[in-house]
Amino acid sequence: MANSITLFKKYIALLDEVYKVSAKTNELDGDPALVQAGANANEIIVPKIDMQGLGNYDRAKGYPNGDVTLTNETVKFNYDRGRAFNVDNMDNEETAGIAFGKLASEFIRTKTAPELDAFRFATYASVSGISSVEAALEDGAAVIAALRAATNAMDEAEVADTQRYLFITPTLYGMVEDVDKTKSTNVMARFEKVILVPQTRFYTKIDLKSGEDGQEVGGYEKNSAGKNINFMVIHKPAVLQYPKHTVNKIISPEENQKSDSWRFMFRAYGLADVYENKVKGIYLHANPS
Repeated sequence: MANSITLFKKYIALLDEVYKVSAKTNELDGDPALVQAGANANEIIVPKIDMQGLGNYDRAKGYPNGDVTLTNETVKFNYDRGRAFNVDNMDNEETAGIAFGKLASEFIRTKTAPELDAFRFATYASVSGISSVEAALEDGAAVIAALRAATNAMDEAEVADTQRYLFITPTLYGMVEDVDKTKSTNVMARFEKVILVPQTRFYTKIDLKSGEDGQEVGGYEKNSAGKNINFMVIHKPAVLQYPKHTVNKIISPEENQKSDSWRFMFRAYGLADVYENKVKGIYLHANPS
C-alpha cells in the first residue's frame, strides 16, 4: 500500500509540470503573496489608491492641500471546475500504475489546460474599457501593421513598455515570419514574449458546460456570439490572475465503498480579472466575421 501512495504522490507532482507545459496563459500568473485574502473563501481584496494632481505653489500660503483615497476592491473567484474519475484497481495494478498516470496527465493536457486558457482569454476580452479592434488580417503586412497599431495604442495610453505579452494564433504568426525580417523585427521586439495560441482556445466568448443534464461531455465551446481572436497584447501587471489547482484527494480501493477502484478527484479553482485602473493594458484584435 505504501508503494502505491508513493506513486500517486509522484503523479500529483506531474500534474503541475503538465499544466506548465500545456497552458498558454501561465506566464500571466500573479504572486499570491501580493494579494490580501478576503473575509470569505471565494474572494480576495485588492487595494486601490487615487490622489489629486499638482496645484500652484503659493509663496505666502505654501503648498495646496491634496487628498489621497485608499480603497479596497473585493474581487470574487470566478472559475471553479472539477471532475472525478475511477480507475479499476486491477487495471492500474496490471499496468504498473500507468493507467492512472496516463489518465491524469492526458486530462490536464487535453481538457483542463485548453479550457483554462479559453476562459481567461474570453474573460479578459469581455472586460469593459479595454482597447479593442475588429478587422480581418489577410497577409503578413496587415498583421505587422495591426501589431504596430497595438503597441502605439499602449504607448499613447502610457502603459509600461515592459512585460507586454503577445498572444497570437500560429497562422498569423506564420504570416509574420514569411515577411522580410527587416519589416517585422522592430515591431516584434516590443514584446516581452510571443506565445502561440491555437484558435480552438482563442475566442471572445465561450460557454462552459456543466458536465451534467445533457452536457455530460463537459468542457467548453465557442459562444454563438463569440468571435475568433487574432491576437491579444496583455500587460502582465494589468491582470489579476490567481490560480489554485487542487487535487482534493485520492481514495484507495480499500476506502472506496462503491467499487474496487482508485478514485481521483481534480479541481481547478481560481480567478481571472483585470484591474479597473489598468484596462488599457489589454489590447484585443478580433476577426469580425
